[in-house]
Parts: sequence; C-alpha cells; structure tokens
Amino acid sequence: MIEALRQEFNQRFRPEAYRNMLHSLDACVRTHVEFRVAETPCFFPKSMLDEMARIGAELTHQLVGNKAYLDASRAMIPAEYRAADETPHPHFMTADFGLARDAQGKLVPKLVELQAFPSVFAYQFVLNEVYRSAFKLNGDLGYLLGGHTETSFWKLMERVILRGHHPENVVLTEVEPRKQKTLPDFLVTAERLGIEMVDIAELVADVRPGRPTRLCYHKGKKLIPVRRIYNRAIVDELIRKQIELPFDYRESFDVEWAGHPNWYYHISKFSIPYLDHPAVPPAVFLDDWMAGKGRKRLSPDREQWILKPLFSFAGKGIEFAPSDEMLAAIPKSQRHEHLLQQRIDFEAVVETPHGLTQSEIRILYLWPDGGHLEPVLSLVRLGRGKMMGVDHNRDKEWVGGSAAFYPASGH
Repeated sequence: MIEALRQEFNQRFRPEAYRNMLHSLDACVRTHVEFRVAETPCFFPKSMLDEMARIGAELTHQLVGNKAYLDASRAMIPAEYRAADETPHPHFMTADFGLARDAQGKLVPKLVELQAFPSVFAYQFVLNEVYRSAFKLNGDLGYLLGGHTETSFWKLMERVILRGHHPENVVLTEVEPRKQKTLPDFLVTAERLGIEMVDIAELVADVRPGRPTRLCYHKGKKLIPVRRIYNRAIVDELIRKQIELPFDYRESFDVEWAGHPNWYYHISKFSIPYLDHPAVPPAVFLDDWMAGKGRKRLSPDREQWILKPLFSFAGKGIEFAPSDEMLAAIPKSQRHEHLLQQRIDFEAVVETPHGLTQSEIRILYLWPDGGHLEPVLSLVRLGRGKMMGVDHNRDKEWVGGSAAFYPASGH
C-alpha cells in the first residue's frame, strides 16, 4: 500500500531473516505456531486503518442499540445454550474488511463480517513486535490503534478480562485449550495477566443451597472459585463435538463473563442483512431467498454469490457461486442458518515476489464495563486464493497471518 516501504522491505528481504523470525515467534509464545505466518508485514496509511476502525464501531453500535435486532438474534441461539446474565454489550469485537475500488477507482474498505468474540489480541501484539525486531523495521512505524501504547493496551486488556478480580479467580476457558491452534494466544494472555487456562468441560459446579451455584477449577489439589471467565469456547464447537458440560448455560451463576457467550450469536454473519452502510455488501438469508424475498439485493450473476453458514468459524462451510441444487439440498429446517451474500471483488494491493496479493484486515476492539468501544490493534491475512484464512493458504508463500504497520506521520 505504501510503495516506498513496500519496495524497501522486498529489496531487503532475506529467507534466513524469515526463518529466524519464526524461531523467535515460537520462543516468545512458548509453543509452536501451527498456522502459516506470512513472510512480510503490511504497510498501510493510518488514515485507512482509522477509517476501518470507525466503520466497525458504527456498525457495532447500530446493532447493540437495536432491541428488535437483538431479540431476533437471541432467537438464533440454540435454546440450551442461551446463557443467563447477558451483559449489555460485548467485551470483544472484530470487524473484517477487504479493499475494493469504488466507481471513481478509489480504494475503499468493504465489510467481510463482524464478530463479537475475542480474537488473538495477545498473540498479535507479540507478532507485531517480532516482525519489528526480526526485520529491523523503523522504530517510527506504529501498529496500535485508538491512541494506545503498549502500557495502555495491556492495562485495558487487564481491565476487560480481570475487572479488578484476583488473577487466580479468573480463567481462560476453551474446549481442550492446549490442542487449539490459538494456543499461542492463550499462553501469552495467561502469562501476561497471570490467569489459568481451563478446559471448559473441566469446570466444577459447586452447588450451594440457598445461594447461586459457583463455578470452580482444580489447581493441583485445591478447588479455586471462579469469579470471572474469559470465554474462548465457541458454542458451535461444543455442539459439533458433543461436549457435555458440568453446568447449564441457562442457569445464573455466581460468576461474571468477559465475553458473554450470547454475543457470539448477536453480532455475527447474522447481522449483515440488518446493517445499513455503504461498506456492507448486500446479503439475504437463505430461507428468505428460497421464499422469493430479497432476491433483488443480489446481482443476477451467480458467480458473484457466496453461501455462508451463519455461526461457523475459520471459513468452514463457505461455498462460492452456489447452484440451485446446492441451495435446495440444504434442509428447510437449516436454511435460516445460512446467508447468501454479494461477493466483493477485493483488490490485490500487496506487492510480493509471487505477485500482487490480497489482504483482509481485521480491526480488534475492547469494550470494558463502564467504558466505551475502543480499537486497539489490527491483524492482516494475506492470500491469493478465493479464501483468505490461513488454513486455506498453507501451501503458498508470502501469504498467511500478518500485521499492519503505519508511519508515525499517518500517511
């Protein structure tokens, strides 16, 4: 994007520096990073990153402030996972954007999706620092958003996740966390904040007559009460893996959520047809489309359509240019859980030795209790195929997870 920085990096690039970077990254996160990390960071104008952050915040507030929408999205939560004690807003937000050209040929951000769920905040912070060190990037290049510094970023992370509780009483929960590809993020988070990683299926329900049930976890031979849960478990995975939990989501517990489970459903791909903004591509729910509703929203060119399951993650189940047969094959009872969306022709803007490469930019936000929604970081996924996720670009070079730096001048 910033031609001078791009050319300088490409000219200075050496494969051994990249190999050293990967070794450094593994050392910093204390495990092997399994997903592909790109050979290069990206260089964007800060004004562009700020514009994406602004749009993502506007769209989030459109949804959080819309009771009718929240009622509709709540109805999409499987009944047995409709968790009690819902918070008034999400604590974590992500907004994914691609870059496309408008009618005047200007590059503009277009929304890919919103998700009210934690991303790899801690890992991405480390990745930025490793890129800077391994490739000796100019110290004037920034990557934090919202006016944050390293100190204020981690203070805000602590405020959102711990909320004043002793770290021993705060846990990061996930389905078998040590087997997840996001383990590097979990380890950095746990170390920086002093909290424990706990398999959500290994929490203990401590039933106390006359008082709310308490959740606890084993630490050696001790049973430690949980005051706050940093929730990384996705209900879709709990359902797919048929994981039996020792507690019922619908029960009110003597515990706080940092990332209440319901928000994963409230702000997701389900939100896209409800959003009104030039950056949002047209979309229609599959059950509506099959019933003849909203068909004019989409281009008559089916090659420009994408079919998406609403609540899957990591690109699972996405189909390009779906045929009538494919759509009809989805059972009627499941069609309301799928979205037909207008595909955006994203512009390849990152020059690499393998040619121009597309970038998908994710803005990461934190929203503390009693505070406001704040952009703090971005991450980038580079790809040259139809799918941008790192899993879909594993056999290519100069693609995968990356980072966005901007010059201190903002240009």
